[in-house]
This record gives sequence, C-alpha cells and structure tokens, in this order.
Amino acid sequence: MAKTLLVTGSSGLIGSEVCAYFSRELGFVVHGLDNNQRAVFFGPAGDTRWNQRRLAAELPGFVHHELDIRDRTGVLALVRAVQPAVIVHTAAQPSHDRAASIPFDDFDINATGTLNLLEAARQAAPEAPFVHLSTNKVYGDAPNRIALQELATRWDYADPAYAHGIPETFTIDQSQHSLFGASKVAADVLVQEYGRYYGLPTCALRGGCLTGPNHSGVELHGFLSYLLKCNLEGRPYRVFGYQGKQVRDNLHSLDVARFVAAYVAAPRAGEVYNLGGGKANSCSVLEAFALAEKHSGKSQVHTYDGQHRTGDHLCYYSDLRKMQAHYPSWVVTVSLDEIVRQIIGAWKARRPS
Repeated sequence: MAKTLLVTGSSGLIGSEVCAYFSRELGFVVHGLDNNQRAVFFGPAGDTRWNQRRLAAELPGFVHHELDIRDRTGVLALVRAVQPAVIVHTAAQPSHDRAASIPFDDFDINATGTLNLLEAARQAAPEAPFVHLSTNKVYGDAPNRIALQELATRWDYADPAYAHGIPETFTIDQSQHSLFGASKVAADVLVQEYGRYYGLPTCALRGGCLTGPNHSGVELHGFLSYLLKCNLEGRPYRVFGYQGKQVRDNLHSLDVARFVAAYVAAPRAGEVYNLGGGKANSCSVLEAFALAEKHSGKSQVHTYDGQHRTGDHLCYYSDLRKMQAHYPSWVVTVSLDEIVRQIIGAWKARRPS
C-alpha cells in the first residue's frame, strides 16, 4: 500500500515540487493543503490556483484540502483522517515587507500555524518525519556584521571563517529580523523543540532564495523569478539599496525536494539545515541582471531606491557542509545558469499570446 504525504502550501513553489517529486519518484499518495493565501497577500500576480489545477491534472490520486493552517481543530482533524507517513510544511506568510502591515496575520500563520501542525503531528502522526521550510531570515541582519569586501558587482565575505557561507551555528539573537523574521524564528524554534523535547523526527530548513520555473514571483517575495519576469516584460525592476550588490544564493525547487526526500529516508530529531545553492549558485542583483539579459536577449530596465529593506542581508549564501555531511548523497544538481534559463522559459509559456 502506498504511503501518504501531507504537504501544506501545496500550490506554492516548494510545496508543489515536493508533491510532484514524492508522487512521481517515490510513489506516495499526496494530500495537499492550500487556501491560496498568496493571492490575498500579493493580489492576482500571487495567485497559485493554476498550480493547484496542474497538480490535480498530473498527479494520480492527488487530494486537495482547502484549509487554513490557523484552523487548529481543522488541522488536527485532517491529520487524524489522512494519517500521513510524512508531513512537509511549506505554508507561510512569506514576505518580510508585507508582515509589517499585517503583524497578527503574519504571526498567526507562521508561528501559531506551525504549532497547530506540530501538535497535530504529535497527537495523530508522531512517527511521521516533519519537515518545516524555515528561512535564512531567522538570522536577522547579524550576517551584516561579518567583515565584507566590496567587489565590482557584489559584496562578499572578507573573513575566511565564512569562505563557505553562513553555518547553522551562526547567531539568531540580538539582531533585527523584520516581523516576518521574528515569526519564522518562533516557528523554527518550535520545530526544533518538538524534536528535542518530544523526540519527534523534525527538521527546519533555513532556505535561501528557493526558486524555479513554477515560482509565482512578485516584488515582495521571489527575487529571481520576479526579476526575470520584469526583464521579459520590459518593466523596471526596483533595486532596494546596497547599489544592487547584495548577494543571495539560489536553489532550484527540485533540489529542495531531493533534500526533503533524503531527510525523510533517514530522519533526525530537532535538526536544522541551511538550505541554499551555496556560493556556486550565488549572485548579486547586478549579476542577475546580466544573467537575465544573457538568456532573454532583452536589456534589463531598473530603478534604484537608496533605502534598503529592513533587516536585509548585504551578503548571504549558505554553508552546505552540514547537510552534505549528514546526507552525502545530496548535492546541488541545477546550476544558477540553468535555473535562469528554466524560469525564463516558464514565464514565456505562461504569458498570454
């Protein structure tokens, strides 16, 4: 009998990739929980119903549940009914800019919603590996205190201790996070505690810029996807501070799903991993402009806002050594160049003719 996977935020980029990977590659029956809150947060550009329809059409036996993770009773009832062998929690309010205007919604979704799922898992599916998509914003702006060097197109770490990027031992305390970062810290620590205190197989994946061709990128969330959409449409991309030299590492959603599968095959209790593309898949905004122009053939139009976003990182890329030590079969398989090529192809395919 096929095992059952429950994915929250199943119509989003990472949720849908996990659904597809576990269905096609591992033979799981997939239950997806999503209520299209992304459209509420970001308007029509953030709508993910198209992805929900795609999953229903392409994955045998896919079951969609229109449920809000803030519904504690409903979440517990669903976990009891589905009895999942694996729970992957990707649902969130994902924007640190948006959180400032909706602080209660942000915390109720990101922190309390995660607690609802953890407690439902403890009561109804305690053996199920529980994978939570956290964020590198749990580190707040503390990475900006690392000695940096300014290069022609990017900032980079000058301190050799960070030659491989930010490790999981880096402080999450005494820094400015944004309200989004604070709510995600609460969720991240809860996931760890349910693993450490109750012994549940839980892990928090502190994602960098997780992206791919199914990303509905918008200005407030989805840097690379949104930048490439702007390029294709000839729309100005707004750069927020740092001269456009701020650096992020980018990881294809397929490689995220592959790591989730590796963890599920050999789960640990209360673990934390920095999940990103690492230095090899990092780029600044200026470097992303060059990649966009290379693959689209269009010039990148942009404007500049000298005020950087609250809690924003000057330079961030993930140190992948802990992940690769615990799960040596996992490596990054999709290059940054290929990620850009795929996203541009997907935006072109989705544009009305």
